Formats: sequence, C-alpha cells, structure tokens
Amino acid sequence: MAVSLLVLVFVMFCWVSTAVSASAGGNFHRDFDIMWGEGRARILDKGKLLTLSLDQFSGSSIQSKNQYLFGKFDMQIKLVPGDSAGTVTSFYLSSQGAEHDEIDFEFLGNLSGEPYTLHTNIFTRGGGGREQQFYLWFDPTQDFHTYSIIWTPQRIILSVDGTPVREFRNLESIGVPYASKKTMRLYASIWNAEYWATRGGLIRTNWTQAPFTASYRKFHADACIGPSSAKSSKSWCGEIYSGSGSDDSDDNRIIEEESEMMIQESIQWVQNNYMIYSYCSDIKKFPHGLPAECVVSDSNFYDHVNI
Repeated sequence: MAVSLLVLVFVMFCWVSTAVSASAGGNFHRDFDIMWGEGRARILDKGKLLTLSLDQFSGSSIQSKNQYLFGKFDMQIKLVPGDSAGTVTSFYLSSQGAEHDEIDFEFLGNLSGEPYTLHTNIFTRGGGGREQQFYLWFDPTQDFHTYSIIWTPQRIILSVDGTPVREFRNLESIGVPYASKKTMRLYASIWNAEYWATRGGLIRTNWTQAPFTASYRKFHADACIGPSSAKSSKSWCGEIYSGSGSDDSDDNRIIEEESEMMIQESIQWVQNNYMIYSYCSDIKKFPHGLPAECVVSDSNFYDHVNI
C-alpha cells in the first residue's frame, strides 16, 4: 500500500512589534554555527550544502544562530551509505537547561543492506522517553529526502517527504507537559552511539569504514524567531501563539482544516506498516500504567502494537 505525498499548507502569522518571522531558504554560512568536530563539519557550495563526518576521534555538529518559538522546519538529508552500524545522524530542535524541551529526528545506522531505523523522541520539561521508531519506505542513502518538524501551540507533527509519521498533541489540560514556553535552536549532528544504536549495541561501529559522512541541504524555516532570554510566547510571537492548546483556531491557520483527515490517515498508514516500536505499547517500560497521552480517547492512532 502506498499513500500520495501530503502537502502541509503552512502559513505563519507571527509579526508583532517585538517578533521577527523567518521564512526564507536557508544558508548554512548565514544561519548556523559549527559547534564541534574540528574540520569534520564542512559548509560547501556557497552555503548551500553541509557535510557532517564521524571518525574514531570525533563526530561533528552545528546549531542555528536563531532561537525559534513555533514553526515549520525542513531539512533535506542524505544519510551515511554502506556499513553505518553504530552511527547516529540527527536533525532536531532543543532548548537549554535541565528542564529542556526537544523534538528529535535520529537515524540509527545499520550493517550494509539492512534498513536504517528512524528514531523519534519528544522531551518536555526535561522528560523524554517518548520514543517511536520506524523503518523508511525508501533507501535514505541513495538520495536526499525531506524531514520536517511542525511545532505549534497545539501539536507537534513529524513528517518525511511530506508524509506525516507522528503527532504529539498538547494535552496540558490533563497534566501532560508540552513544549510551549521555551525557544529552541535547530541542530544537526553525527556521532558514535555504538553502545545502543544498532540492535541495542550488539553491532559495533566498524571504524575501517570511517569517515562516515551525511549530507544536508535546503534548510528552510517558516518560524517565529525568539529572543536569547526566556520570554512568553505571547510576548514574542503574538496572540496567535498565546493559546494553551484548548483552542484549535491557531493551529488551523497553520495546518489547513481540510488536511486534518489526510494527516491522520497518513499517520495511521505509516504506523500500521512501518512502525517497529512505540513507547505507548511498551508495558514493560511502564508497568504501573501507560502515559496519559497514550490512553486518551481521541488519540486512536497511538494504539499500535509492537512488531
């Protein structure tokens, strides 16, 4: 079974006197700083292409110069080919501090001929453990593919080539923490995680294949730029982003209402056919009961059984 690629219509309304909106094609020279790697992170083609490399001494990483509060973030990535076991290539949003928020795309490498695992996680107020893992329906090492994070006051959606694969709703009304107050920077990295990344650490990194290199291009942020110091969403992104999640009117301006059914159908299709793990069906992890977001009645797409 296949589904057509879903175009998510995204319109930002966050111009207020103290806020700035970013809605332009990215340039890695202009928009990012290299954080670590000592030459393993390379910006090429006048800022249009980024390569991140890992060897036995170090990986590499970049972070956005801007901090954002809500938006849509796209990155095209071509993953490490061949024997990539033990490596993790990432694209994610994160705030700072002990009670940080984070929205993760992580790609877990594998032996040649074996599929990559798309590992997703969402941290709110320092708490994670919301892993969902998928196989992809294509070879992510042969060409660039677009990975997107959509972050609104009402929900977070992760999509691959325009196909939504996961949704995390704002359920603060029932006590589930949500990423709604802190600005986040965008990060990309490659690093060694051989102790857990491939078959739980059974397959270690083959350093004779190093350096391992992933490529990034066509970064695009349609987002509200926040300040360096903590401010409320209302102060920096206007009243459209001041909701607590009880009113869907803001969300509908970002994700067209008529697309809602397509979003849910896409998520259901991906989870039925390509999901290999969900924390929402891991009874061993939560012996005293699943998290509240896993059992709310209107989230039937969470009811996936582990493969």
